[in-house]
Amino acid sequence: MTTETPVRRAWVQQIMGLPISVHIRSRHLAPTIDDCVTALFADLRRIDRVCSPYRDDSDLARWARGEAVTDPLLNDVVRLCDEAHERTEGWFDPRGLPDPRDGHPRYDPSGLVKGWAVERAARHLADLAGHGWCVNAGGDILVYAPDDQPPWRIGIENPLDPTRVMQVVDLRSGAVATSGSTHRGSHIIDPHTRLPAVACRSVTVTGPSLLWADVYATATAARGTTAVEWLHGVEAYEGLLVTVRGLVRATAGWPGHQVGS
Repeated sequence: MTTETPVRRAWVQQIMGLPISVHIRSRHLAPTIDDCVTALFADLRRIDRVCSPYRDDSDLARWARGEAVTDPLLNDVVRLCDEAHERTEGWFDPRGLPDPRDGHPRYDPSGLVKGWAVERAARHLADLAGHGWCVNAGGDILVYAPDDQPPWRIGIENPLDPTRVMQVVDLRSGAVATSGSTHRGSHIIDPHTRLPAVACRSVTVTGPSLLWADVYATATAARGTTAVEWLHGVEAYEGLLVTVRGLVRATAGWPGHQVGS
């Protein structure tokens, strides 16, 4: 049995206004690895050009102004947002959200786009047989580890003290997504009152898809502290919720464990 230590490489680029990093490990890195990572970043830049709510030249901005758009990706995003609205019983809603630049209401699919974009772009790594990889987009993470490698260890930040790790999730394949007010303030809106949802300090969701983990984290944060019961009923997804007062609640199957345990 070999004990050869995997070789590791990492890349990072600033896209969508946040650092996106790719970490790859394997006993023998494939010669195509740089091409795969380049294609991944190019895919993310395309999605930013199409879906950014902060760019006046994005397809999303042109669509909001009633102008014609040509990239079919925007239609995919709108369709997925409609599905997310249905799956979350209306607690995920991109309509009428305040533009952080001027406060005017707008259609903002950001609560879905980042997870969807990373999951879509990560397909460029699928052909790297025998390679483990981790894509981290501002704390929303998608990973894969082959059988001969250990799982990835994902630290869950303490939202009351972001310099500390609260729990660790060991993950071989799948996603971890977090929504909350720690870094961006009270930006999650209750779609029923159109006021900031402030009961949850953070919500972290794990599951097979980063797209849906991201959506469920946003919807749970909007729904409030009682949403753990709702999330418990969502098949294949688990969650950890920290209230604004620091109370920690988790679904029954939450896979995280305390640091040092």
